[in-house]
Amino acid sequence: MANADENQSWVICPVCYQPSPAGKTFCEHCWGAIIPEQTPLTSPELRRTAGRRKFYIIRKKLGKAVAIGFIPLAILAVAFFLFSYSTDTIFKPPQDLTSSSLPGEWAMFRHDLSRSGNAGTDGILPQGKLKWLFPTGAAVHSSPAVADGIVYFGSQNDKFYALDANTGVKLWEYETGSWVESSPAVAGGVVYFGSNDGRLYALDARSGEKLWDFRTGYPIQSSPAVADGVVYFGAGDWNLYAVDAVEGTELWSFNIQTLVLSSPVVANGIIYIGAGNGYIYALDARNGRQRLQFLTPHGTYSSPAVKDGIVYFTTSNGALYAVQGNARTWAREHLIRPLWTHLWLMGLLPKPPLQSGFLWATKIGRTATSSPVVVGNLLYTAADDTLLAADLQSRQTLWKFKTGGGVESSPAIAGSAVFVGSKDGRLYAVDAASGEKLWDFSTGDEITSSPAVANGVVYIGSHDGNLYAIE
Repeated sequence: MANADENQSWVICPVCYQPSPAGKTFCEHCWGAIIPEQTPLTSPELRRTAGRRKFYIIRKKLGKAVAIGFIPLAILAVAFFLFSYSTDTIFKPPQDLTSSSLPGEWAMFRHDLSRSGNAGTDGILPQGKLKWLFPTGAAVHSSPAVADGIVYFGSQNDKFYALDANTGVKLWEYETGSWVESSPAVAGGVVYFGSNDGRLYALDARSGEKLWDFRTGYPIQSSPAVADGVVYFGAGDWNLYAVDAVEGTELWSFNIQTLVLSSPVVANGIIYIGAGNGYIYALDARNGRQRLQFLTPHGTYSSPAVKDGIVYFTTSNGALYAVQGNARTWAREHLIRPLWTHLWLMGLLPKPPLQSGFLWATKIGRTATSSPVVVGNLLYTAADDTLLAADLQSRQTLWKFKTGGGVESSPAIAGSAVFVGSKDGRLYAVDAASGEKLWDFSTGDEITSSPAVANGVVYIGSHDGNLYAIE
């Protein structure tokens, strides 16, 4: 083309992009392509067009080569990210983030990750003798917390109390807008509790002065857990909240899609909580991102206990579950599993794997709302009207102790004794090894509050309106 007549005119074939002399009807290169009418190009214009076309072809080939090389790298990068995310290789929650109580505090429902309900006994066990009682005039469902010589609890008279643990003398009271059934948490010199008026309150633990309140608009019966400057609690608006412990501002919330009565626990940077829709949730405590959504056939109103990375809880149909705490639900698991199971029963697919996190489950009664206590290789909980002990290795029930009424109270353990309240109005002390009754103490009405043990005294509320201290 360099020797072409400079006065020659050219047209470009729309198929092969080669030049043919102007006036041609068909391309002389690809033989058959019809050249539409177009403005002819001079030889200099043709050379410039050819240069641009050559650059375009080179750029296109280069882009294709880069794309072909990038796609495998992108696939590898996505696979590595998903592997890292699902196995906590990079995104591992902080292992030291926990709601277990420091000395002199009661930072969560039942005091610690094992839900012992015990702040320390100094080797002295209660013997069933009344030390003092404090009347509130209305039923006490809230379970007491004992911290730094003070007993904290709420009443259905709309008030929250702080009493001297030794004498039962009232130090202060605070009135809310409704019943206080949530059990308190005490950490950093602040006591946190929920009220049926829809607010979580933060009060100075010594003076009772309100520091802040956080409004949800729905009753709060779930008890808060405090970990590393954050307060976690469930509410009647179907949400689990994380609130700044100092400012009272929301950090994040997670919609559980049902009423939340279970109380959360934070262990190894993960928060666990039960729900009335049959799920146990495990979320990253830092941001509320869901990790595990474990489905049970019935509601979970008990509060989970954690021991050695395993989560234990009871369900309303009387089952006891053990779930791996760091497990993660795979994508769309609860949508896919029913279909997979159906096809397996038809012989079209292999048997589906166990639900993510499932370790074992055993039936312990007809119904259970009591939270478990884990001590070593033993677990104590209640079902129906019975307190029981189970061996975690054999998963066998070691003993059962029958009370005179239903048991919603969660047991506390101190030394060789287990303490639990019953709807027959009695607090029972049972030998932890044999299940034999040591003593019982009768109140004037049913007990749904859970006992707290500290310094040789057990504290418990009753629907007769009193808080009892029994030594």
